[in-house]
Amino acid sequence: MENFIFSINVTVPIFLVMVIGWGLKQIGILNDNFVTTANKFNFEVTLPVMLFRNISSVDIKAVFDLNYVMFCALASTVCFWAIWGGTKLFLKDQYMRGAFVQASFRSSAAVMGLAFIENLYGKSAMGPLMIVGAVPLYNIYSVIVLTFEGQGQTDNEQSGKIREAFINILKNPIIISIFLGLAVSLCDLDFPVLMDKTVESIAQIATPLALVTLGAGYEGRKALAKIKPTLAASLIKLVLQPAFLLPVAALLGFTGEKMIGILIMLASPTTPSCYIMAKNMKNDGTLTASIVVMTTLLASFTLTGWIFLLKTVGLI
Repeated sequence: MENFIFSINVTVPIFLVMVIGWGLKQIGILNDNFVTTANKFNFEVTLPVMLFRNISSVDIKAVFDLNYVMFCALASTVCFWAIWGGTKLFLKDQYMRGAFVQASFRSSAAVMGLAFIENLYGKSAMGPLMIVGAVPLYNIYSVIVLTFEGQGQTDNEQSGKIREAFINILKNPIIISIFLGLAVSLCDLDFPVLMDKTVESIAQIATPLALVTLGAGYEGRKALAKIKPTLAASLIKLVLQPAFLLPVAALLGFTGEKMIGILIMLASPTTPSCYIMAKNMKNDGTLTASIVVMTTLLASFTLTGWIFLLKTVGLI
């Protein structure tokens, strides 16, 4: 019972914040314009600042674990290619394939991941290291699958989209903030207290605002659309990925913060930014939105179960 209460105390507060966002939208305090603006603000400002703070404030040279970063990168790679290969065999609708693959493997590591890790351990070095290993690959692999599985694209169109997409990756504020944070940490740069406090204030906004916005943007009708692929993707995202790879992580000796970081990378809900990318690259936005909603709703139960299991066997 103690382990179950521990698990509930980790997961439920995060999802209650999302419920508050949904409730505020229902009573008219928040609206669609708020959701759109807040998502853009989060993507371009608060999340990059938070990632920059978390990575730059860690002594990367002291805590860097190549095995851990490589495991995060390889696990993300294996999940992506395995899911894409299986999807090509079992899902014949090309329009749905790219959306299904992206939403099945890509986690909300930056928002949900850091929220869970901070709930457990406070400020953590392993969360940023997991993000360094996984998040850049999330963006790159998403571009690849959405480009090649997009609806009605010729080879020339795909070639043009690949060039455009990689330019966009280079301009991606999340990726830029990760590498800027690494540079500051590796160079042992110290900023004035005035700047540090400003960065800290903006960074503290990121997670609660993202959770409130996610709740406010929830649309129940989309959760009912294309229910079979939605449930299949949710099963892959929340259950199968961690079921196959968490035992491997345990055999490699990862425990504590590292294991929680790996769990979040494998089993947290699908990131809402998947929807924006799917729509813009001629893939199935409706399916993507449905998977984002479903994984977000179900993760409160599945993540609680995984944390309870890891706590019970002494891995966290």
